[in-house]
Amino acid sequence: MNIHGKDIKIFSCNSNKQVAEQIAKNLGLPLGDMVVKTFSDGEISLSINESVRGSDVFVVQSTCQPVNNNLMELLIALDALKRASAGRITAVMPYFGYARQDRKAKARDPISAKLCADLLTAAGADRILSMDLHAAQIQGFFNIPVDHLLGVPILAKHFIEQFHNVDREELVVVSPDLGSVTRARKFAERLDAPLAIIDKRRPTANVSEVMNIIGDVNGRKCIIVDDLVDTAGTLCNAANALIEKGGATEVYACATHAVLSGPALDRIEESVIRELVFLDTIPLVANTASGKLRCLSVAAVFAEAINRIYSDRSVSPLLN
Repeated sequence: MNIHGKDIKIFSCNSNKQVAEQIAKNLGLPLGDMVVKTFSDGEISLSINESVRGSDVFVVQSTCQPVNNNLMELLIALDALKRASAGRITAVMPYFGYARQDRKAKARDPISAKLCADLLTAAGADRILSMDLHAAQIQGFFNIPVDHLLGVPILAKHFIEQFHNVDREELVVVSPDLGSVTRARKFAERLDAPLAIIDKRRPTANVSEVMNIIGDVNGRKCIIVDDLVDTAGTLCNAANALIEKGGATEVYACATHAVLSGPALDRIEESVIRELVFLDTIPLVANTASGKLRCLSVAAVFAEAINRIYSDRSVSPLLN
């Protein structure tokens, strides 16, 4: 590691401690001694049991379910580190909660993603390190530097290895909606495969209806690419449409963030999807024993990004 006069410390709150431990291990460092507990009335108690004065500190915390508790843990940790005179504080957020509330969809809506950005900055964050924000424009909500990592290189590598003996003409990468086309196109370029798009209408929140398939999927293996899976309605409807309407032979899927709320697990289990690959930006819940689910680690990528930030080197090469 390239050291330039400050030491580096990795801390973790409670949402994704396993990934934090793997990041620290990749960097050859111990995980910092910080304890986050809850008082009997629900208030958060946090203790940092080592000096951080002048240190380059990285706090790992995904603001996943329970979103508000995890967000508050991170805010309190940032405030404690700032008051303890840490030299620079980076909030490492593999998953950034509230990212889907990035605009006013109707009159009098909040823009909660912007509010979270302001809270993190006010609490003491000097920099944000995250992966696959739901909308890349959220980077502009911050008045501090944001390093935005991509999950596509990790996910694409998995499928390149899995289908290395398959003719590329037999594969097609599918975007589940128009908003994910850029992500799916980058994925398709890595696999040297064609691109198809699901054109859908969403009549109400968390309910989607597939309308049309743009592109040829007949007789091919399809890989659906998205940034997250929440209730899995969009994903499963798209998968079913590819088989029933498009004539695809097999459907695989991948996404960076496994939100998996409500009926998601049952829908996935009953769907035509053969394999669904996630990254461990969010810990998989205990009852995800389905043989269809597979989880890949992001620790090495985040560790390299942290190393580059600490040594004042570009993070851009990690995007490739």
